[in-house]
Amino acid sequence: MGLSCKEKVFLALLGAAVALGLTALVLVLVEAVNILLPADTKFGIVLDAGSSHTSLFVYRWPVDKQNGTGVVSQALACQVEGPGISSYTADPAQAGESLRGCLGEALALIPEAQHPGTPMFLGATAGMRLLSQKNSSQAGDIFAAVTRVLGGSPVDFQGAKLLDGQDEGAFGWITINYVLGLLIKYSFSGEWTRPPEGTLVGALDLGGASTQIAFVPRGPVLDTSTQVTFHLYGSSYSVYTRSYLCFGRDQILSRLLAGLVQSHSASLVRHPCYHSGYRSTLPLAPLYESPCVHPAAPQNLTQNLTVEGTGDPGACVVAIQQLFNCSSLQGLGDCAFDRVHQPPLWGQFYVEASYPGQDRWLRDYCACGLYILTLLTEGYGFSEETWPSIEFRQQVGGMDIGWTLGYMLNLTGMIPAEAPVQWRAESYGVWAAGVVFVVLTLVAVLGAATVQLLWPQD
Repeated sequence: MGLSCKEKVFLALLGAAVALGLTALVLVLVEAVNILLPADTKFGIVLDAGSSHTSLFVYRWPVDKQNGTGVVSQALACQVEGPGISSYTADPAQAGESLRGCLGEALALIPEAQHPGTPMFLGATAGMRLLSQKNSSQAGDIFAAVTRVLGGSPVDFQGAKLLDGQDEGAFGWITINYVLGLLIKYSFSGEWTRPPEGTLVGALDLGGASTQIAFVPRGPVLDTSTQVTFHLYGSSYSVYTRSYLCFGRDQILSRLLAGLVQSHSASLVRHPCYHSGYRSTLPLAPLYESPCVHPAAPQNLTQNLTVEGTGDPGACVVAIQQLFNCSSLQGLGDCAFDRVHQPPLWGQFYVEASYPGQDRWLRDYCACGLYILTLLTEGYGFSEETWPSIEFRQQVGGMDIGWTLGYMLNLTGMIPAEAPVQWRAESYGVWAAGVVFVVLTLVAVLGAATVQLLWPQD
């Protein structure tokens, strides 16, 4: 007995479903290729506790590094409200509490699942260095308060420490060369490449309490204590770096005024760097609280000091120059200020100036301008010929210039890399054909089921 019409249609649809399904399966298995899915992202938090303010930065980089170093970008920059942490000697606990606002912003940005693996570090610079010299107990109380707040967060807190001035300058050098694309660069061919030799720049930094210089010299560094070596993106760099405590803007202004006080016997001081017509009465005691102010303090620190401006740029430069000690060092050749060896300058330099809240310093603009000029010429040795090689920047490529990015880059070399996840995928055309065959398979199966259930028996 032959097959009925219903049975013939049913078997035809079932056969078509099998053929279409097998075709879709062959497309998936034969045409699939291995691909690398986009790499996951790691995060890091660095706090820069400077003399006048604290900044928090969040950085991120793909887990698959380039020659052992992460390709880092800035994800967040948060300015902590209030002064630098060294200002909280009367209430150390507040130094830690002041950080909670920016810390909350950082934790909200980083996925919660990644909090435990996110390193966080606070580096205190010249302000806390001075406080540690003046009163180590007060500095310890502030570090303890900061540690309680940051250590209680869900991330991997790696400590709050004094950042050595040499490290501050060296990490700043890494930052500026990285953001300018001089350490690693993304080529038109879609690959990360190392730029040609000889394109590196130097870094200058003027803060409230210290100033730093860092560059790759052309000749040998005679004082090996000023040399540091980095291994970044598969290459090694030997950098000269030096930090000068007490030569930051705020400390220079205090030292300048103290020197003028010492040269005047009366309580009236004529200040050549203040504009003519300026007159103010200041308390004398705070001037001698800093370890940077070396002249002997007057016997009666409770008295007030009256300061009058004379507006004399020439006398102002002379007074500033007296704060430098550029006498030669036997056997070391070139000498920068403060009797420290410095190899000859070479290359282009970028300057980061960091002292926000300028309004209250209007009286000091003249002194600061002349000091920066004296610092660059008398101190670091720039001349009319090399002056054009200096460029002043606060940001490059949307990233802040400072030591924190350089610190994070160096740290990524110590964090194990993770390989991108491999997955099998098809080209768009094969994928589209596969979808069509799967849909036709489902239509054939549904058609066969409909025939079997709803077609009446012959």
